[in-house]
Formats: sequence, C-alpha cells, structure tokens
Amino acid sequence: MAEGVWVIAEERDGEFRKITYEVVSEGRRLADALGQSVTAVVLGNGMKDKAADLAQYGADKVLVADDARLSPYTTDAYVAVISQLVKNGDPAVLLIGGSVQGKDLAARLSANLGVGMAQDCTGFAAEDGNLVIIRPIYAGKAYAKVTFENSWPQMATSRPNVLSINEPDASRSAEVVDAEFSLDDAALKTKVVDVAKDESGKIDLTEADKIVSGGRGMKGPENYEILEKLADLIGGTVGASRSAVDAGWRPHSDQVGQTGKVVSPNLYIACGISGAIQHLAGMSTSKVIVAINKDPDAPIFQKADYGVVADLFDVVPALTEEIKKYL
Repeated sequence: MAEGVWVIAEERDGEFRKITYEVVSEGRRLADALGQSVTAVVLGNGMKDKAADLAQYGADKVLVADDARLSPYTTDAYVAVISQLVKNGDPAVLLIGGSVQGKDLAARLSANLGVGMAQDCTGFAAEDGNLVIIRPIYAGKAYAKVTFENSWPQMATSRPNVLSINEPDASRSAEVVDAEFSLDDAALKTKVVDVAKDESGKIDLTEADKIVSGGRGMKGPENYEILEKLADLIGGTVGASRSAVDAGWRPHSDQVGQTGKVVSPNLYIACGISGAIQHLAGMSTSKVIVAINKDPDAPIFQKADYGVVADLFDVVPALTEEIKKYL
C-alpha cells in the first residue's frame, strides 16, 4: 500500500533553491496530518553533504541519487531516476516545486508514472487520507478544490513563494541514504553542453519577496531606471508586462504573466500596467499589490490593495525619496 510523503529537492550550483525548503516544509505539514513520514529526494553531483540540511525543515529521510549525469538538470535523466525510486518506494504523495525546472519535470514524470498531477497549486490539505489541493483556474478568476481518485502517488506542484517555510530546527536529524538506481546512457537523449549564467546578481522573479514591474506606461526602455532604483532600495527585483517585453524594452526573463513567470511576492508594485488578464494571472496571488496608473478605470485597480491614480513618473521618484528617509 502506498505510504509516505515524498518531495523532490531542486538544486543549482550545489545549493538548494528556496522552493526546496517550501515543499519540504509543506511535506512535513501534510505528513503530520496523514500520520506518515517525509522523504526528500535529492539528485545531483556531490550533494550528499548538503542533503542532511533538509532534516531541519521536516525531512525524516533523504534519498540521494549522486551521479555526474544528474548535474546539471536534464529531463531525461531526472525522470529515469525518479521513476525508478518512486516505483520501488511507493509513496502516497509526491510534491514538486512549480519552478521552470519543476514544471518541466512534473509533466514528463506524471506521464511516465501514469498518474494524475495537479499543477501550480497554492494550497494543500489532507482529508480522509487523501491529498486535497487548491489551484487557480480561468486565469486566476476562480479557485478549484481538487482531490485524487485511485491514483498513487498523488502528485502535485506548488506555486513558488506561496507556501511558508518552517523555522529550521537544528535538533532534527534525518537518515541519509544512497539511492539505488540505474541510468542507461543510451536513454539520455539530451545533454547540457553550455550554460549562459546571469551575472547580474538579480534575484529570480519567482523567488523575489518584492517586485517592481513596469508596463506600456513606461514609454521606453530607458525609463526603467527609475524602477531599478526603487527595487534596489527595497531589496526587490524588476519585472515587466508582456507588452513591454514584446516591445523589446525588457528581456523575456523579466516577463510576469501567464506566458511569462508566475510570481507571488510579499509586495508587487505595478507601474503603468493596465492589468490584462494574462498579466493578472501571473501576479494575483501576491500578498500586497500596489498599482500606479493614470487611468482610474485600469483593470489592475480591481486586484490592487492600494491604488494611486497619477503619473508614475511623478509618483515613483517621489516614493523612492520618501523611502530613503526611513532607511
């Protein structure tokens, strides 16, 4: 019988990403509700020494698949290894962070295992021994409550920056085990030949606590400097609407929305963004939304917690100067 909550860790350059701590923490909460244990699965090269750290966030056991072919990430290799581990371990629940990598992995993995999978979830619970999830639908206009029927493991991905991270407990320890798996080189159809790293030091939008975004109202790429200054001051990062990206003002990596990145920061400041449906779908779960727009009828104000009907070129510099007084 399927038993236990498994979570898939995500690492980059030998360090666990923030989403890993989110899914391990949520796995702990679910496991407590189900009366089961938490197993974290770590794939990579040279990650065994770091693996034990996951115990502090709730892992009871850590399975480490250590192989040079597992770093950097490729879909073929990860799916092959995780599929073997899941089939042998028979977990009841399998959680994966809904990052770019996690979404890619989860889709192929669910097909390989032949099980259902709920994508981009914002809430989890356990009812009658089953996983119950909440996920946005219709571009965030409604939320669906979903459960699973005769499908194990019950598999889901979590939207980044939505789940709370447990306070690390240094007194906790976990059993760290070398995973048994085989990896056929002939089955690996892809490999990473080069990685172009972002050297800007900018926080990834999906992990940012504060985001300052600009849209068509910015009037041109040169004007994003005022958003950069505000973002730097509050320890945030700059995003953009699809229209701004399509105009070539910002790179696609900055795009927030249904066809860009889905974000859930504690603070989202929308400057000159009207609030098209696809944009709202990408940021509507932000904790606090501030909208600055000259048009009082802009749809963004329907989602905003605070709205400023004014010219952003007057408001943003003034806001930046006021914040400086308190820092």
